[in-house]
Order: sequence, then structure tokens, then C-alpha cells
Amino acid sequence: MKKRSHTLKKAFAAAFPYTIPIFAGFWFLGLTYGIYMNVSGFSFWYPLFMSMFIFAGSVEFLTVNMLLGAFHPLQVLAVTLMVNARHLFYGISMLDRYRAAGWKKIYLIFGMCDESFSINYTAEIPDDTDRGWFMFFVTMLNHFYWVFGATLGGICGSLIHFDTEGLDFVMTAMFVVIFLEQWMKEKRHTSAVVGIAASLLCPIFFGADRFMIPAMLAMLCVLTYLRKFLEKGEEV
Repeated sequence: MKKRSHTLKKAFAAAFPYTIPIFAGFWFLGLTYGIYMNVSGFSFWYPLFMSMFIFAGSVEFLTVNMLLGAFHPLQVLAVTLMVNARHLFYGISMLDRYRAAGWKKIYLIFGMCDESFSINYTAEIPDDTDRGWFMFFVTMLNHFYWVFGATLGGICGSLIHFDTEGLDFVMTAMFVVIFLEQWMKEKRHTSAVVGIAASLLCPIFFGADRFMIPAMLAMLCVLTYLRKFLEKGEEV
């Protein structure tokens, strides 16, 4: 029992510092989402349970309009798949890392957001730290930050009396910040350039409403082709 407790504490202590920047972003974004839900006419129970069980920030923002509009379940399914299609590629990247996580990989799969993926994929986990528990705590902490912020925003939303138009743009701003952070960390920017090129070209050929999945497939194909060069550390 003591050994298990020591393992958990060590993994938590190693994971927590990585999530501190995410707390700052998620708390503000979650707060914004909760306020957005409140000013749209929903009680705090909605952001509480939606953040807890959906845990997909961009979809949760879109869900506000879906709940206020006509009931179109197939449209909701299509939009959700399109917005979160990137997680298919995240999942492929994490297959080996999650393989030895045991029962924890069920929650790891459910809670894999952009930020948790970024940390769990790139973090230098100490050799004496259990990798499965490290990834579990990263995912759990990020999930908690989002639920906490969304619930607080839903509760405090009624106290807001200024114009809240444009609050949903914070999600776009967050992705820009994440992209810039990854750009500064990488020595070579091949994958980022491929992503930018695909994102600019696919809307021209497929339209602004249907470019997401083609862009993801284009990135997958190009990066798969370039994989042997990237693994060798060659410039492409």
C-alpha cells in the first residue's frame, strides 16, 4: 500500500507542474464558456455536466447554438465529427504510449484534449515515475480545470453586465497560442508548414465549410511520406 501511495504521489508531483499553464488557459476559457452559456439562457448545470461529460471545448461552444436551434441530430453528429476529427490522429500517435496504461487508458482516451495530448506526447517523464499514472494525472487535472472554470462561469454569469459578444473567439485565440508555443519549441518546422499549407489550400478546393477532414487527411499523407526524413533529422 505504501509503495502504491508513493507511486501515485510521485506521478502527481511530476505531472502537476506541466499542467499549471493549462490551468491558466482552461480556467479563463472555461469561465468564458460558463458565462456564455449563462447569458444564452442556460443554468450553471448545463456547463457543469457538459464540461464533465463532453469535454471538448470547441464543440461545447458550438453546442450553445445547437441547443438554441432546431433539433437536427445528424447535423450535430456531422459537425462534432468534423470539429473533433483531429483526435483520430492524436489517437494514432498515442497508441504505443497508452498500450501499457491498463484500465487507465479508458479515461485517457476519453480525456485526451489538445493540451493533454501535447503534454503526454512531449513531456520528459522521469525514469522512476510511472508513465501510466503520469498521463492519467495530466489528463485528470486538465479535465478538472475545465470543469471548474465552466461551472464557476455558469454560476457567476448572472453577475456579468457588460457586452459579452465575441467571447467564443477565445477558443480560436487559444489554438493560435498553442501553435506558436509548439513553433518556438521545435527546431524544424516541417510539420507546422505542412499544416499551414493544408489549411490554406483545402478551403480553396473543398470550401470553407468542408475543408477540415480533407486538410487532416492531406497532413496525414504528407507527413507519412516525409516520416523517414523527419526521423533521420533531415531538413525537408
